Amino acid sequence: MKEITMETKVSELLNDYPGMKETLIAINPKFKKLNNPVLRRTLAKVASVKQAAIVGGMDPLELLNRLRESVGQPPVDAAGEMLKVEEAQEKPAWVAGEPQATLDANALLDAQKNPLAEANLALRKIGEGGFIALRSDFKPEPLIEEFKKAGREVYCEQKGENEFVTYVRKQGE
Repeated sequence: MKEITMETKVSELLNDYPGMKETLIAINPKFKKLNNPVLRRTLAKVASVKQAAIVGGMDPLELLNRLRESVGQPPVDAAGEMLKVEEAQEKPAWVAGEPQATLDANALLDAQKNPLAEANLALRKIGEGGFIALRSDFKPEPLIEEFKKAGREVYCEQKGENEFVTYVRKQGE
């Protein structure tokens, strides 16, 4: 079996280790979203262990070591292995006024829709410089990374214990 690292994708864990979905849910109940087949087919393919930890509100090293221990791999220390979670940033000036569209990631997942695809569709429909808001009960780190890879400006803020709003700005294409 492959060594589990911070970069290991959730889909690889689910495919390579029988019972891993149940292990993840036992570690953190927020991972119950893995019961959703759309999430497993889409976000699990791009979400790393580090990103899953952030979504679950966990320390990435803690999740990594719990996963490693569950499959008989020795724990690792933070030296050289753990990637720092980005520090909170100041709210950018472009996040002002009302977003041109607001999406509910949880409702989309419940309807077996892909939040990334739906957000990109909404972004195509708005004018340059406009932005959308994506609400969720977790920090959607895999989506944030995908938006950034696509050259989008992204800002995520936590509004409550289980409430996050991710703002995504459309730039000239």
